[in-house]
Amino acid sequence: MIYVKKSEPAPACLEVEKQKKNGDYKCGDVLTHIHEDFRNKCYLCENKAPTTINVEHFQSHQGDKDLMFDWYNLFFSCGHCNNVKLHLYDDILNCTDINDRVDEWICYEIIESFPKEIPKLTALHDDIRVHKTVELLEKIYNGHTPLKKIEAGNLRQRILEEVEHFRYLLKEYQREDLSENYRTDLKNEIKRCLSPHASFTAFKKWIIRENEMLYKDFSEFI
Repeated sequence: MIYVKKSEPAPACLEVEKQKKNGDYKCGDVLTHIHEDFRNKCYLCENKAPTTINVEHFQSHQGDKDLMFDWYNLFFSCGHCNNVKLHLYDDILNCTDINDRVDEWICYEIIESFPKEIPKLTALHDDIRVHKTVELLEKIYNGHTPLKKIEAGNLRQRILEEVEHFRYLLKEYQREDLSENYRTDLKNEIKRCLSPHASFTAFKKWIIRENEMLYKDFSEFI
């Protein structure tokens, strides 16, 4: 999970649809703007270009039209994460609120575990919403039902592929025998991997944060 700035103003159609008996909150430009704002990534797992897309209500509306049609309550989510979250996690960090320091309050790691590495998340700020966010993300990455365990396994495989490629780039970048052109190319590729547009950016940012030398070169991009 990384910070996402929602575009303004809210699509005008939301207020129009809100007045209808069976209005549609996916009206007009809502899908286009949400797709662009969240950079085609699920805001929870950060999977890029998911094949199942939901317009999720960050705070479950439970029939409340104000929440149902509130632009700032509509998030871009994959089906896996939305089905794990449901209405059970209304008290998590809001990645569109800059005061909820989602990039700093949760540490993302990939740790060694037989037979494969697994994600590990640690709350770094003692707040109930941080702990609830970690709890939700652990369910998302590890699964909590037989079906969700399969989906989570597929998700973890994508994460590991991205992280392994990123680690390779970093290992190459730290070589001492590089030409300046190759080092520049590597640095640009690493910057691209740290971009908000890239998949699983939170994991990559924490790899940089925990390496003193790399942090000096790339801190401005995290």
